[in-house]
Amino acid sequence: MAAADRPAIWWVRRDFRLSDNPALRAAADEGSAVLPVFVLDPVLLRSPGKGRGPWMQASLAALDADLRSVGGPGLTVVRGKPSIEIPRIARHVGAERVHISADFAPYGRRRDATVEAALADDGVELKRTGSPYAVAPGTLYTEVGQPFQVFSPFHRAWLEHGVRAPARAVDPDEVTWIAAGDRLPVETAQDNLSGLAGEGPGRRAWQKWRELDEAGVGDYRRLHNLPGIDATSHMSIALRWGHLHPRTMLADLAPLRSPGAQAYARQLAWRDFYGDVLFHRPDAVTKAVRSAFEAMATDEPGKDAMAAKRLDAWKRGRTGYPLVDAGMRQMITEGWMHNRIRMVVASFLIKDLHIGWQHGAAFFMERLRDGELAQNHLNWQWVAGSGTDPAPYFRVFNPITQSEKFDPDGTYIRRYVPELTDVPLEHLHEPWKDPAGLPTDYPEPIVDHAMERREALDRYAAIKGG
Repeated sequence: MAAADRPAIWWVRRDFRLSDNPALRAAADEGSAVLPVFVLDPVLLRSPGKGRGPWMQASLAALDADLRSVGGPGLTVVRGKPSIEIPRIARHVGAERVHISADFAPYGRRRDATVEAALADDGVELKRTGSPYAVAPGTLYTEVGQPFQVFSPFHRAWLEHGVRAPARAVDPDEVTWIAAGDRLPVETAQDNLSGLAGEGPGRRAWQKWRELDEAGVGDYRRLHNLPGIDATSHMSIALRWGHLHPRTMLADLAPLRSPGAQAYARQLAWRDFYGDVLFHRPDAVTKAVRSAFEAMATDEPGKDAMAAKRLDAWKRGRTGYPLVDAGMRQMITEGWMHNRIRMVVASFLIKDLHIGWQHGAAFFMERLRDGELAQNHLNWQWVAGSGTDPAPYFRVFNPITQSEKFDPDGTYIRRYVPELTDVPLEHLHEPWKDPAGLPTDYPEPIVDHAMERREALDRYAAIKGG
């Protein structure tokens, strides 16, 4: 069978979309037909999280529906090890190439290398085209050929490098879609996620936010730190699952040339930066990038009953600090948290409760719909002071002043902590000081911030020499 007569496989991983998809474009250009396939990998299914698991199911359902809407039979879903399932399907349909978007995360790189070797045994190529990033990890280096350690010079190199234009869309008339015969049925998305996951909802939400007169991209630089107004785009979930590509978003922002658009593009560069850091430092998933921080004394919940109790209070949004509790409850109920608040709750766990950042990073990955290894873990290390280009350790977020500055009218707190609805604004940020007393169902602060700040700095001083 000639190569042009053979079907091409598009192996979907975290690129749940049909437009601006270089891997799909490459598959369509090559094969007489395209077989879209998703593998339910048991390694990844062991800990999909309460946030990511349902969203993945909804994303599969949305992509299956999109493929059917363009005349195909839908998405082929199989369960098993990718190194077994992908070669098996390639043999079954006679494919010469399997097309993917490159994965730069530690497990993804190992998985793809294993699949690549298994395919090679059958004379089949694993073809990487594109990535989930605007500028792929491993692309940019310093003048002396070293990976960037600091964001600002990385950003300058990122701007100088530029970003490619979005990939040409695949015309439904130019593709014959096929499916494998032994595919699993795609489960219907949960009702509470119907209409939220997928390329169509992601594109509509992005367009709506860009066109807002207030609290949209034009106000992003001025308002993005205020959780009560919530002027952020909420596109982190769409980016994590590939409903939109950052290249598409940058192309949409380019004509605006406003401070808000530039500030938002800078955030996309931060995403690329952390992808690059993890590419070069895969051990950053578990270990401090700055090795001296491995010696930092922490209170371990598995060994310390009080630490375990405090970690549980933090997870449930029962710390007694309203802004921290509001953030944790937003994540529990919505699978998402405002970025400013992520920094506040992370600082509280690390520097007020003295619990290792790994515990917080793991809980975020369990609960967040946008849980993405590089962004999550390296942002936690930024707050901890142990990562690349970190916040100075002595920068300890004060949960009271952060609350007063960024939620001055208490809108965010009252939205997620209903126990405090009737507390006067003058006492809302420190409700324990209300002469009327705390509401009966809201806790006292579990720690004294001023005291714990001093303790955190003492622990830092012990390792500072390193």
